[in-house]
Amino acid sequence: MRKFATRIMNKITGKIPMAKAILRSQCGENFVDTAIKILMAVVIGGLVLAGLYALFGETVLPTLKERIQEMFNYAG
Repeated sequence: MRKFATRIMNKITGKIPMAKAILRSQCGENFVDTAIKILMAVVIGGLVLAGLYALFGETVLPTLKERIQEMFNYAG
């Protein structure tokens, strides 16, 4: 049991300098960069949704409605 505890302590002790180096590092993205990316994604997503809504609302749905009415028009 003592060997097991010693082995665990050695592993933890070996990881401490690596954890300190990661926490001290200054590299990475800034908050402003991330906020701009999120804002761009929201705007582009909104534009895509608006375009799809306009396409389906004015072009696809009326044509689809006419086709369905013609398909079930038994009068000839």
